[in-house]
Amino acid sequence: MATINISLPDSLKDFVEEQVNQRGYGTSSEYVRELIYKEQDRLQLRNLLLDGASSALTKRVDSAYFEGLRKKVRASKPGARR
Repeated sequence: MATINISLPDSLKDFVEEQVNQRGYGTSSEYVRELIYKEQDRLQLRNLLLDGASSALTKRVDSAYFEGLRKKVRASKPGARR
């Protein structure tokens, strides 16, 4: 695993330490890693939405289509986080 050193103003350092304590992270590194993972997920979702918005139109969807998607989501098992 690589190491990155960052400099923070005291107010941000205090905030990070508070978040680590309140949210049950073991270290500030765990907290920062989680923030980065969330940002990666957000960017991936944004790109998927932009790809979908710019894609060609297909057939119309109805409530049965969305119910099928819901069933797939319910049936899927959550995988381990990174």
